[in-house]
Amino acid sequence: MPNTIEIGNEGENIAENYLQELGYKIIKRKFHFGRIGEIDLIAKDDEVIVFVEVKARKSTEYGSGLEAITPTKRRNLINVARGYLYVNKIENTYTRFDVISIDLSKKPPKIEHIINAITII
Repeated sequence: MPNTIEIGNEGENIAENYLQELGYKIIKRKFHFGRIGEIDLIAKDDEVIVFVEVKARKSTEYGSGLEAITPTKRRNLINVARGYLYVNKIENTYTRFDVISIDLSKKPPKIEHIINAITII
């Protein structure tokens, strides 16, 4: 049985291919910022930098991937994204947060892409 890292990597591979098929340009994979956390994928959709959280599941026994994004996880994603922009000296650009949930129990895997899923207030 695959472990959570293998499931996560499989989901990220599927999400990366899916986004590329839609015309996104992948900038970075697994960007870490200190101990705050990581962003699975960073991509460009035209001129917009898109921070993508990928949630892959082999079953829905413990809920969908989308349900795993808690308020704490949202806050950490926002802070890691700010870190990415700071480290790369990126200012005055449009950004958004997408979530891609992948149900690996389906053949082919079922992909749900929520554009602008996380908003900064």
